[in-house]
Amino acid sequence: MTVRATGRPLTRLEAARAHAEHVLGARKAKRIAAFGNGALYVRAGTGAQVMAWLIDFTVFLFGVGAGFVALSLVDRAVTLSDNLVAGVGLSLLVVVPLLYGLCYGNGRALGALLTGTQLVRVKDGGRIGFKACWAMLVRTLLMPVLVVVLLVTAFSTGSSDAPGSLVRTTIDPDATRRLHEAGIR
Repeated sequence: MTVRATGRPLTRLEAARAHAEHVLGARKAKRIAAFGNGALYVRAGTGAQVMAWLIDFTVFLFGVGAGFVALSLVDRAVTLSDNLVAGVGLSLLVVVPLLYGLCYGNGRALGALLTGTQLVRVKDGGRIGFKACWAMLVRTLLMPVLVVVLLVTAFSTGSSDAPGSLVRTTIDPDATRRLHEAGIR
């Protein structure tokens, strides 16, 4: 049993981090966390998470832009009512992330593939499945709103703690695999 300088024993997570430091390096070992079922994983770095979001947001913007181009071509060929054009245009903001989310059931959208991350369920590290559509909608459409609200809250209250609990988290699958291969579970 490993103990701290204070004489108290290390928690399971602290012991895993200390043991994994020689396998993963100090920076990745600090990001070790536990799922709800107790299994250990390595959280993706903040830079990788932000880059994955930026890539997915770019795909979202490209999809919405393509939808508007298609809508304008249809409107040019067949004159559509202004209300219909406005309704379809606004619905693209919701439909595009939902369709993109259909490709995201394994937690590896384009942003995750390019950054080497994966979105998984917090309770057990499993696939997010069909809830990926909702996750992508939140990720592309509601995340900018959430960031603004959290920043305003942090500046007005002086606290950076966000209320609520997470349902999904982003992991570093390669580092998590190496952690498990080293016998640290």
